[in-house]
Amino acid sequence: MGEVAAADPSVVAGVISDQRTGHNIPHTVSCRALGVSESWFYKWRSRKPTGHDLRRQQLTEEIKEIFKESGGTYGSPKIFILLVRRGWHVSVNTVARLMAELGLVARVVKHRRGLTRQGKRPAAPDHVKRDFTAEEPDLVWVGDMTEIVTAEGKICLATVIDLFSRRLLGYAMGAHHDADLVVAALNMAGATRGGDVRGVIFHSDRGSEPGLNRSSQHRLPGLIVDARSGLRLVSSSRVFCGACC
Repeated sequence: MGEVAAADPSVVAGVISDQRTGHNIPHTVSCRALGVSESWFYKWRSRKPTGHDLRRQQLTEEIKEIFKESGGTYGSPKIFILLVRRGWHVSVNTVARLMAELGLVARVVKHRRGLTRQGKRPAAPDHVKRDFTAEEPDLVWVGDMTEIVTAEGKICLATVIDLFSRRLLGYAMGAHHDADLVVAALNMAGATRGGDVRGVIFHSDRGSEPGLNRSSQHRLPGLIVDARSGLRLVSSSRVFCGACC
């Protein structure tokens, strides 16, 4: 297959077909540009697809859809995260390789700087009193944010841990270090504990997530549910509710 010998054959054949249907480019031209013969293309197209072929085709279409929805701004790390959230078991390297084969290159979006102001709201009451111990489960949860560097970029991981058992109750991955990621991790933690987290104190470093204040603790009086379900995350703290509700 010439210059594209290392590429996935199903992707190469898909690109050739897409060029014809989407841009009216003859198969002959696309085959020549990709370094494959027309006979190979027609033979490949007429073969019965395997399970691997079908899965790769579905994955390719999903990547193209996400890339289009992002306006061409999402690179492989962000698309990888969304694919995982949609239930795909795939590596970020596979996503990067498929995007390269499809010619999908994220455009750089320039962000304005200097618009973020320090929050003026007071810190929430110090329920923990700097005593990071608990006598039983579901008294105090602590949140943490970690940046994971991959070959394709940086991924942020938010976690929620029960201070008594040190058990990981919830986590969420995202491309941005923000309050939404913390809410997603809390949603999972709440689901892990059956949804009822009344009386639990949640502690996070104030300022560690944009929208949350440093050394802030928040009592969680009700159910924690994903906002997309139509229910709201409720808190007695103005700081936490303003950031996450």
